[in-house]
Amino acid sequence: MRFDLTDLRLFVNVVEAGSLTAGAERTHLSLASASQRVLGMEETLGAPLLVRRKTGVQATEAGHTLLAHARRVLDQVEQLRSELGVYGQGLQGRVRLLCNTSAMTQHLPKALAAFLAGHPRVSVDLQERPSEEIVQELRGGLADLGIVSDAVATTGLDAIAWARDDLVLLVPADDPLAGRRSIALADAAQRDFVGLAAGTPLQEHVAAHARRLGRRLAYRIRVSSFDAVCAMVEQGIGVAVVPRAALASRGARARMGVQALPLSDAWARRQLLVCSRADAPLPRNARLLRSALLAPT
Repeated sequence: MRFDLTDLRLFVNVVEAGSLTAGAERTHLSLASASQRVLGMEETLGAPLLVRRKTGVQATEAGHTLLAHARRVLDQVEQLRSELGVYGQGLQGRVRLLCNTSAMTQHLPKALAAFLAGHPRVSVDLQERPSEEIVQELRGGLADLGIVSDAVATTGLDAIAWARDDLVLLVPADDPLAGRRSIALADAAQRDFVGLAAGTPLQEHVAAHARRLGRRLAYRIRVSSFDAVCAMVEQGIGVAVVPRAALASRGARARMGVQALPLSDAWARRQLLVCSRADAPLPRNARLLRSALLAPT
């Protein structure tokens, strides 16, 4: 079985893009050449690697197996280039980082900005995912680092505590609930809610716990950022579940118009973890990023 690095890189790009055309572009190949390479891989293997549909392509079971191994091989090549690069002019590298909603919007921007400023030849492929998906992709070798809530099992991963990420119920300052010291989600589930876009990992997390209570939260409006959520709550449109850290960026004036009530539910008391695979060495650039994230601020 002879697959060269271009074959492996092409296959990874095609699966990630969900399209043979887009995968070929990412690999700097013509569509005809890329198609021929994939067909050659399938002929060599004796089994289909992709399911081809009008809407794109998906990996078969054999394709997923190849994908995992291809990522590992390319990671090793990346590690080799990164470590040899320190002896020359330095080579550009990439770190694949997955994180949940709170980390994406509140905790990561400043840390990533500092890291990228200090490592101009390194790029970060940052994608938002639910914590459950992040641990699965890490175990499958589809990412270098992940930032997840400690509510998910991290068996098989190196997990290091990073930041507190407790959830609170945000209410208008003049709301009848504002005087409470804490509240359970069940006690507010009948209220109108303000939330982020449907499908956002944090919203899915909260909705799942509401369903366990036999409730479906009613959203009056969905917006694109925590700042917008806070502004809508301040105007009395509804209440919202947000990370406590989201309030830090709103300033004193905004905090006067809303009240944050700690959620008493156990699932709302969260710690963010920086995770990587325990059974595989991290590429050099990923190690550098992990060290930067865990450095005292």
